[in-house]
Amino acid sequence: MALKTRIREYREKAGMKQSELAERVHARRETIVHLENGKYNPSLKLAMEIAKVFGATVEELFEFTED
Repeated sequence: MALKTRIREYREKAGMKQSELAERVHARRETIVHLENGKYNPSLKLAMEIAKVFGATVEELFEFTED
């Protein structure tokens, strides 16, 4: 299974930099980079914090797909 995220889409729509999102969810910018590239599976807490920033659900931002 592969993780597909829409974080970049939501972040850019909000006019937010990766570093700004990272600061708001108490993570490193590198973590946001890896999340956007699908190379990192977030903890439930982090996924919920990111969703909260964008007023979205976790399911709207993250999706597991079959390879």
